[in-house]
Formats: sequence, structure tokens, C-alpha cells
Amino acid sequence: MSVQEKIPAVTEIGISMQRFGWVDYITFMSMLGICLLVGMYFALYKKSETAQDYLVGSRSMGVIPIAMSLLASWVSGISLLGIPTEVYVYGIQYIYILGGFLITTFLMGSIFLPVFQGLELTSTYEYHERRFSKSVRLFGSILFTIKMLSWLPLVIYVPALAFNQVTGVNVHLITPIVCIFCIFYTSMGGLKGVVWTDVIQLILMFGAIILVMVKGTIDIGGIGNVIQRNLDSNRLEGPNFDLDPLSRHTIWALVIGGTFFTVQTAGVNQNMIQRYLSLPSLKQSKKALWAFLFGISILMSFGVYCGMLIYATYHKCDPLTTTLAREKDQLLPLLVMDILGDYPGLPGIFVAGIFSAALSSLSTALNAMAAIVLEDFYKPFFSKQLNEKQSFILMKSTVIITGLICIGLVFVVERLGAVLQLSVSIGSIANGPSLGVSTMGILLPWVNAKGALSGGICSLIFMSWYCFKTQSMIASGDLIFPEKPVSTEGCHYAFPPKMPILNNITHTDEQFMIYRLSYLWYCLIGTFVAVFVGLLVSMVTKPTDPRDIDPKLLAPFIRKIIKPRKYSNEPKDGIIFAYGSPTKVSDNHSEDKKADVNI
Repeated sequence: MSVQEKIPAVTEIGISMQRFGWVDYITFMSMLGICLLVGMYFALYKKSETAQDYLVGSRSMGVIPIAMSLLASWVSGISLLGIPTEVYVYGIQYIYILGGFLITTFLMGSIFLPVFQGLELTSTYEYHERRFSKSVRLFGSILFTIKMLSWLPLVIYVPALAFNQVTGVNVHLITPIVCIFCIFYTSMGGLKGVVWTDVIQLILMFGAIILVMVKGTIDIGGIGNVIQRNLDSNRLEGPNFDLDPLSRHTIWALVIGGTFFTVQTAGVNQNMIQRYLSLPSLKQSKKALWAFLFGISILMSFGVYCGMLIYATYHKCDPLTTTLAREKDQLLPLLVMDILGDYPGLPGIFVAGIFSAALSSLSTALNAMAAIVLEDFYKPFFSKQLNEKQSFILMKSTVIITGLICIGLVFVVERLGAVLQLSVSIGSIANGPSLGVSTMGILLPWVNAKGALSGGICSLIFMSWYCFKTQSMIASGDLIFPEKPVSTEGCHYAFPPKMPILNNITHTDEQFMIYRLSYLWYCLIGTFVAVFVGLLVSMVTKPTDPRDIDPKLLAPFIRKIIKPRKYSNEPKDGIIFAYGSPTKVSDNHSEDKKADVNI
């Protein structure tokens, strides 16, 4: 027998690493079973009595569970698998987006939360109607629906990739099974059920990541080896201060662009606001906000370290080049089976943790969609009042139908590239216009309803064209970004040669320069387009007089700038009557009117 014949093939290695035994399946199914029991508990024993109880927990939730739910909701499987992949392929630059999270925390606490909490909203887009019009409210709700239907299939697909890597089970077999569990407990338990399953799932997330970090570091020979190998490959590096907006990750894109992205995704969108509004006061909402920042900093740091650990483990045999990992986002599951595969139950804990991250995000989004359909699509446009039973039927039907649609859309996202960048890019189609409308409402009192709606629509059209164009170029291989070096010199198995991908787009190709902008600028661009068009249209039509707007609808510092009218306005004065009672006028103004009548 020749030496060549003794070398195993990469397919044999891949099959040998799929050691997901019956103990692992029991561990994984136990996680789903616990979530199901929580949903049943809140459906049968702590049953929601009203729609408000179902959607916002009667605004009586505690800070700690809500903070944990916020973290679990935002950190999907996209983050748990995408951040390590990002570090392995491109280096640790992404971690500096935490600067954007810090700025977001200040902006949310001082600008957005005081407005939403003060109005006691259920739907974020109810604000749009109060500030602008029913049409703007409907537009905001449609944007949210677009965002959810484009983002949730990614959330579902990512953990299925992990499950496929460790078991070999087809992605499209596991996704409907797991999602049906999620749809069931979300529709049954309402917000309280979702929050408490989030708490359980967050604990599983942390447990899975810590387990991988500790065992992987020990196998490598200590944290010193992990750091040194990443330093040698230039993955461990300081902030990139390059002023070129075409650079994929710079400190400016991560902090400035990242701020706009995180304000929308971790702040003012319905998923997150619904949790803040389930707390009884602004003070408690701010505590939850800072707790969320603390938790996201830890979890993202863990994700970055896992990426460094993957490279330190495979620094001499890149599994992407050898196709041991068929997709970039299967790198962490591959590492898990490499270091934990011989320990029954441990791979099951990891997969349960990854699916926990996905299910927490999915259940949160489904619960938010129930709020949107009831509050924004039904109540403003149908005169028939629903009783509590009919409201529950509508909300639960929304959860089920939305979940089934997202399962079907998993087929669409399968070939669109690395999920971390993809989720930010596709999400910006709706994120930019949505943040633009909210910003105009809270910070720019001159913008009227026509301006807000025109700005949002123009931004949506522009961002749809731009994001789909860039993603199609990435998917086809026409647009790629420089990656960190890898090696296969230490591989102990045979693998087919991989054809090099030619970089067809460079900085000198001027016609394509616009498509090379960092994806982190997308949300800012969409917001800018919306605000610019909104202000322009408002100026051309008839700008709103800031004094005619209910101060509760504006940011606290804007309220202080606007001086009130000397006299209360009346509809017949030809002034937009925005709030208050039309019969109430100041004493002096009232005397003037009486004098006119007497004459």
C-alpha cells in the first residue's frame, strides 16, 4: 500500500467528525422541551388576560429579565457564528463597533427612550401617527415587516448550518422542526413566555461559548499561543484609522456607521422597544439599557476570542480551503466537534446554545409582529372593535403565519454569502428609512407628514436598489474583499485543489466604486437620504411650526429650545392644531374674542 493511499480524504475526516450521539440529541431536545414547557406555563397557569398583557407584560416586568431578554433577542445565531467567522477571515476590527454601542446607549437614554416611555406606546409606529399621520404609521409598519421577512430567514438558517456541520442532517429538514417548536411556545406564552425563555436561552448561550473557549484554549496550549498566532497573521490589530470610505472596516465606519446601525437595530425598532416599554418607568428602562450594553460587550468579546481560537487551531490547515467546512459560518461548529466531539453531551450543549440564540431572536420578532399587526394594521383601519378573544386569535395567527413564511424563505438566503455582513446589508434596506422617519419625528420638528413619508419612500427605493446590487455582486463573486492569510501546509489529509477567486473589482474601477462602500455606512446613508428628502419636501410644501407639536413627541432637549406660543392656537386661525383642546385659549385671547362678538 502506497503512502498516498494511507492519507485520508477530506470527506472521510468530515464524516468522522460528525459524532453527534444520542446523548447530544437528548441534550438538544431537552432545550426545546424546556422552552415549550415555559410557553405552556404562561399559556395555562399565568395566562395573559388582555392584549396589553400578551404584548408588553402589563408594563410590570423586572429589569434583570428584560435586560437578559434584550441581549438574547439581539444576539442571534448570526452573531454567535458570524463574529468568530469575521475574525477568522478578516481580523478583529469588528470589535470596535462597541464604540458605536456606547454612543447608542447615551442616545437612547437621552433622546429616544424618554419619548417612547412617556407616551406609553405598544407599537413604535403608533408614534409615527401621533407625530405625522396614519399613512406614515402604516409605512413604518411595512418597513418593519420587510425587515423581519428579510432578516428572520437568516436567523433560522445559521443555526441549521451549525447542526448540519455536526450531524450531517439536511438544513431544510431541521429548520421546520425547530421553528415549529418556537412558533408554538411564542404563540402560547406571549411576551412573558418569550422573555423567560430568552433568559434560559441566554444562559445556554453563555455556557456553550465559555465551554468552547476554555476547552479550546487548553488544547492549544494556553492563551499565549492563541494571541501569538493571531499576531503573526495580523488578525490581532489596533483600530484602522484609514479615511477611505471604501475600506471595509475602519474605526470611522465601525463607530459612526455602527452607531446608526445599532440605534436602529438595538434601540428604536419594535423588537427592542417592546421590551423597554414592558418596564414600569423610564428609570428602569435606562437600567436595562446599560445592562444590555454590559452584556453585549462581554458576549461580543467572547465571539472575537472564539474567532482567534479557530485560527490558532487551524493556522496550518485552513478548513475553508480544504472544504472541511463547506461554508464560512460552519467554522465554529467544526471547532466544537474537533475539541468536544469525544465528550458525549457537550456538542449537544453547544448546538442547543446556538439554537437558543436563534430561537430567542425568532420568538422576539414573532411577538413584535403580533403587536404590529394588531396595533398598526388592524386597529387604525378597521372600525370593528375586537374583543380579547378575537385579539388573541389575530395575534396568534400572525405568529404562526409569519413563522411559516420565514421557514420558506430560508431557501432564498442559502447562497448569499457570510451572514454577519449579509444581515447588516439586507437589514439596511428597511433600517435606514425607518431610522430616518423616527429621527425626523423626534429631532426635526419642522418636518411635516408629507416630508416624512416622501423621505422614507425615497430612502427605501434607493436602499433596495443599492443593497440588492451589492449583494448580487458579492454572491456572484464579482465583488470580494481582502482576507487575512491562511495556510494548508500542515494538513494531514488529502483535499481537492481550490480554484482561486479573482478580485474583479478594485479601487481603480471607478464605475464600481460606489458598491465598495463599507456595509457599515448603509444605515447612515439610508437615514441621510430620508432626512434630506423629508426636509426638502417639508420646506417646499409647508413646514410644521414647532410650537404646534405636542412637546411629548419631541426629544427632551428639543422641548427646551422651542418657545411656546403666547396664545393658544385655534383651528380657525389658519394654524395647524396639533394637540390640546381646540376650545381652550388663554385668558387674554379669550377676552379679545368676546370683545369682537360684543361689537
